[in-house]
Amino acid sequence: MGVGKTAVCQCLKRRLSNSVFLDGDWCWDANPFQVTEETKRMVLDNICFMLNSFIHCSAYEKIIFCWVMHEQSIIDCIVSRLDTEGLRVRKISLICDERTLRKRLKKDIDAGVRSAGITGRSTARITMYQKLDTIKIDTSGKSVEAVAEEIEKV
Repeated sequence: MGVGKTAVCQCLKRRLSNSVFLDGDWCWDANPFQVTEETKRMVLDNICFMLNSFIHCSAYEKIIFCWVMHEQSIIDCIVSRLDTEGLRVRKISLICDERTLRKRLKKDIDAGVRSAGITGRSTARITMYQKLDTIKIDTSGKSVEAVAEEIEKV
């Protein structure tokens, strides 16, 4: 949360021809936001359904997906439910240093885009990303365009 996932993915979508973008948050946009076993199953079902639909649609060559995936089990669960035969799947974690993260989140909080509790939740997960079997790209001090360009080279 706050590393630039959505902004970078939107940029990638514009840069890559025949691409489609899914933000996992769109599959779980509810009021009130409730985290239960049922809603967790539902969001994973929604994400996997959408991603498989994009995979099977001939109009798209590149599928861009982002979501807060701070545990390997989340990544593994999603990938295991996708029809990836013949596809190249790149697993990338966008990370940044704590100072940068706090600065970005404060800007969003001040703008009313995020609630104040986000900072603690987000900073508490920083170290978790180092344990993931993903390519790490540090977004600290980089523009959205520069990060998108870096991802394109992966």
